[in-house]
Amino acid sequence: MAPSTNLFIEQGSDFTRTITLEQKIGENIVPLDLTGFTAEAKLKKSYYSQTSVDFTVNIVDPINGKLTIALPSADTTALKPGRYVYDIVIISAGLLRDRVLEGTVVVTPGVTLP
Repeated sequence: MAPSTNLFIEQGSDFTRTITLEQKIGENIVPLDLTGFTAEAKLKKSYYSQTSVDFTVNIVDPINGKLTIALPSADTTALKPGRYVYDIVIISAGLLRDRVLEGTVVVTPGVTLP
């Protein structure tokens, strides 16, 4: 089961988060080496929604397990305030997929929207 982390997105704002993925090897917690991997992430109103919003995902420091997820203000403006779900999946060079993080997203309403 993927670890869970909850996120908050301000409606109408650019959203970016850097996430460090880790794994347990023996008694040690070490960064997950993302060398050779790609990643994708989606946001949905519920697990069963037919529509989704794609995060932009960049692996910024593969050896140290760091990636960023982002949504531009145009996308966050279009989101209705409320609770959503998301996950992040990494894809190996051999096209094996592994969900590495999931959770809820709370979109808070904005006043000064573009």
